[in-house]
Amino acid sequence: MASTSITPPAQIVSDSATLWTAAQNLPCHLGVEMPAAGFTVRDLLQLEPNSLLATTCLQSSNVPLSVNGRLLAWAEFEVFGNKLAVRLTELV
Repeated sequence: MASTSITPPAQIVSDSATLWTAAQNLPCHLGVEMPAAGFTVRDLLQLEPNSLLATTCLQSSNVPLSVNGRLLAWAEFEVFGNKLAVRLTELV
């Protein structure tokens, strides 16, 4: 009868932590999409700091959040101090 080797749970957690540490510095592209009806290239070129855009989304609307072009989650925009942030509301 052949013996089987079972990896203890502590070893699995340790290996997972090592893999995540190695993956932390991999580059990725994070995107949040929001529809802006009638927004043109001219409007884009005229954007300046503190510009406001009219969108078809309500403040509490969920918007798609993608990483490297793949939908990862749904999020909401929030103001955090003087910065605009997104809060994840649902993972895909």
